[in-house]
Amino acid sequence: MSRSDFETTGATMRDIDEYVALVQSAYRGESSRAGWTTEAQLLTGARLNAELAGATIADPGSAVLLLRTRPAGALRACVQITDEGAHVAYLGTLAVEPRRQGTGIGSRLISIAEGYARREFGADTVRLTVLRQRSDLIAFYRRRGYAPTGRTEPFPYGDTRVGTPLRDDLEFVELKKRICDALTHVDDPAGDA
Repeated sequence: MSRSDFETTGATMRDIDEYVALVQSAYRGESSRAGWTTEAQLLTGARLNAELAGATIADPGSAVLLLRTRPAGALRACVQITDEGAHVAYLGTLAVEPRRQGTGIGSRLISIAEGYARREFGADTVRLTVLRQRSDLIAFYRRRGYAPTGRTEPFPYGDTRVGTPLRDDLEFVELKKRICDALTHVDDPAGDA
């Protein structure tokens, strides 16, 4: 994967349908089974809907970063980064096309999001939450320097905007990474990646 093959941009309202479709394909339904990030064994239904996507894109304290091919502009990956104040940013909704998972695109986009958080939000720490049952995903983030904090958050049972659980023991675990010392390269999400 060459740097010149991709560009990173901030999502706009025009990107909502494509953004939602990419997230859905990476996490839920039959198409998600082509990759390793599927949650299809844990949840059914939508992983993200247009209402939530639009609210995130419109929020001045959040950014949805899109990784597109050049020159065609096909969406390959996305990630959300949100300013939580006190020099902490939240990373979420990382999604890579299922057939392109394992190629380094996700790791690259995490680095871009960390740089964005440092530059735009003044963050020195990035946190994220992962379903406790997703040990493979937790291991992925640990390999990228994120460490479990021991904190958990309940799954939003009853909120159908995020899908229908297939089990009653879902919960999120929190992982954190200090980025002020970890950054060695920062990409510009508004320009070339």
